[in-house]
Amino acid sequence: LVGAPESNKRTRLLVDGTRARTPPLSAKTARVVVMASSASSSDPSALVELFKSISIDEKLAKSSVQNAKFAANLATVIAAAGCAETGLDDRKRGNLLYTVAGKHPSNALEHRDRVIGDVMRGDLKTSQQLDGVFEYLKVVGEEPLDDARYREAGGVGVVVTEADVEAAFDRVVSEGGQRQKLLEERYRAVATLLKGFRDFGVMKWADGKTLKATFDRKVEELLGPKTEADLAKPAKKKKKPKAKPAEDKAARGEREEEERRRAADPYAFFSKPEENNVVHTTVNFSDGRVMRISNTKRELDAYLGRTGGKYLTRFPPEPNGYLHLGHAKAMFIDFGLAAKHDGSCYLRYDDTNPTAEKTEYISHIQEIVEWMGWKPFRVTYSSDYFERLYELAVRLIESGHAYVCHQTGDEISEYREQKRNSPWRDRPAEESLRLFQRMRLGLVDEGTATLRMRMDMQNENFNMYDLIAYRIKFARHPHAGDEWCIYPSYDFTHCIVDSLEDISHSLCTLEFEPRRASYYWLLEVLGLYKPVVWEYSRLNMEHNVMSKRKLNRLVTEGHVNGWDDPRLLTLAGLRRRGYTATAINSFCRDSGITKNDQQFPYHKLEHHARSNLDEIAPRRLGVLRPLKVAIENVAPDFLEVVKAKVFPGRSDETYELGIGKFVYIEKSDFRQEDQKGYYGLALGKTVMLRYAFAVKCVGFETCKETGEVVLVHCERVEVKKPPKGVIHWVGSESLPEQYRPVKAEARLYDYLFNAEDVAEVGDDWLADMNQNSLEIVEGALLGPTFRDAQPGQVFQLERAGYFCVDKDTDGNRLVLNRTVELKERSDKKKI
Repeated sequence: LVGAPESNKRTRLLVDGTRARTPPLSAKTARVVVMASSASSSDPSALVELFKSISIDEKLAKSSVQNAKFAANLATVIAAAGCAETGLDDRKRGNLLYTVAGKHPSNALEHRDRVIGDVMRGDLKTSQQLDGVFEYLKVVGEEPLDDARYREAGGVGVVVTEADVEAAFDRVVSEGGQRQKLLEERYRAVATLLKGFRDFGVMKWADGKTLKATFDRKVEELLGPKTEADLAKPAKKKKKPKAKPAEDKAARGEREEEERRRAADPYAFFSKPEENNVVHTTVNFSDGRVMRISNTKRELDAYLGRTGGKYLTRFPPEPNGYLHLGHAKAMFIDFGLAAKHDGSCYLRYDDTNPTAEKTEYISHIQEIVEWMGWKPFRVTYSSDYFERLYELAVRLIESGHAYVCHQTGDEISEYREQKRNSPWRDRPAEESLRLFQRMRLGLVDEGTATLRMRMDMQNENFNMYDLIAYRIKFARHPHAGDEWCIYPSYDFTHCIVDSLEDISHSLCTLEFEPRRASYYWLLEVLGLYKPVVWEYSRLNMEHNVMSKRKLNRLVTEGHVNGWDDPRLLTLAGLRRRGYTATAINSFCRDSGITKNDQQFPYHKLEHHARSNLDEIAPRRLGVLRPLKVAIENVAPDFLEVVKAKVFPGRSDETYELGIGKFVYIEKSDFRQEDQKGYYGLALGKTVMLRYAFAVKCVGFETCKETGEVVLVHCERVEVKKPPKGVIHWVGSESLPEQYRPVKAEARLYDYLFNAEDVAEVGDDWLADMNQNSLEIVEGALLGPTFRDAQPGQVFQLERAGYFCVDKDTDGNRLVLNRTVELKERSDKKKI
């Protein structure tokens, strides 16, 4: 914990309440930091003059004060260098101090004075040296420096002579055919050689002027003076008409390759476990204190010793509802990151609220995780750690970081709005310990006491407003039973269990980003290891909801037919609809791992469903709204068995269909009058019955009352050239039993809500529900192979869409859910 300038000391709070002292800031440094924090926002002219005093140009000085944090850092560096009053008439050294202010690792600020001193003494002369030192300090953090390794990392004391440059040049030229290349290409090859030479061995520590002069001399000794040919500018090539498009194509190819690389590894940007000693967050307290939170090198080394440097993640759902599409994205990130690096991912039930959790949800979650293709390293519960959490809560009270509070929920909210301290905030630790023990024993009434963390009620971040750590609930826990009547809060539990399980990467959605301060504050004051926290954007979909609260209302109030209603974006609902885990994971990968809020259109999800179902769904014939057709020129007992393709164009596998005197076609495939561009059946028109033969319409009959066509008369015809129109069909009930059609109910789905963004509707969101989101089609007729169809099987009904057999199917009826249509509609509306 870094003290405010007026306290003029830097300390780190330990869990026992003691303070580990580190070297104090000088009084001059403290004054400059105060000036930086105030002048940068009100009167920056003083800071501009200060920055210009170390030979930084005016434009850069003015831009620097725009960033208050950087301005404070630079002012501190200038004061620590002893230049706040005297200035610095050395542009090169001033730029190095500027670099220190911007690039010095925040987890190693204890060593910044050493770096500044080495710059001022001339031991660190170049930005390359600073970069080397910074890389070393990132690893060391606050731990004591190994002077030899520090000096080696920054090339401190390394003197590169002219002879050293000559020897290095000779070695470089003698390797990899460089001499021959130089002799052939002469001075045209020099620039590329010099670029690589600067990074060769200790050359990066060499004085730039000495290196360049010696390099140029050695080149001239090898090649001789430049000739007229060397000095001549390369002849300009005549531009071909297509040269520019070819250039654009190459650039486009590079971009596409970069996109492919990103798609191949969406986890590439995550840091490695061994890099987890950077500053995770900075907590600015209202009294001026600053807490920069990171793992020390010792803590990181101990962690790596326990885990072997494995990537360890966790998928931590609350068992208070069914998982939805957003959870699929979380699984893709949590399990996927671990799998990418041969690590492990926990399935951890975040079960801290017994009144909202059910065994039903616990069983569902594990089953869905496995269905999605993920295998947990271990299944754990936050409640497994209740005893350890209680012990840490006691330690928190003993160290002065928690207290028992008797404010009601409304009073807590009111005091937080007013940024006022609880009346019980300063009660003695011994008193809070006694009360907390009574709370555990069930001797305090529910709602009359909580354990709160003593954080900072006047902080700019409301997540530091003395959050609740424990509350009383006389409720049976679905996993822990009746053992407890006090339960830890999410804010207290989540970060601690992450640490206890040695999680390397704690990944969550962006709404948790403001909780970083409280997450790391608690781990810091308890002295526990700190995982990397990284937030990503939520997965939002048009025309639907994924809020558990809203989903719960839809289900419990009967607006939908259970948690697995195919109109919902619950994973159970999507599975029942016919979406596969492969399609869902593909969509999650395509949606990306970013911090940019996005709302995805439904057709993007449908695209991945189509792509996957196209590969795996066997083709079948069926008609949703059957229209009877009589083939007049065949015998009443006519039967022809035809072979239909399971995967047309991809496989020779077939199944049998029977066609007789009567067949059924789709109503939409017949019109009383033909039209241009229409390829279905009409009076006098010929079409091909899929996999069978051609028929020509010779007449039709209509219902006298409605005028609706009820029977079409056709004749079988021979054609030299197959007609453009090919329609699907099923046989009739008059066929032998093995060829008779199967009656079915088809359920067709539309958007659940009319609005694209349901959140914008406000409190009246239920009134925005689409009353036509479910259409039930009775009397559909399917091919005979559907007699053996089982719930969960997927099919493509040719020309009709992809369908899944619903769980409502039994011996008396067959029910199909349409997963998605064969093609994306032009209006992108129907699902």
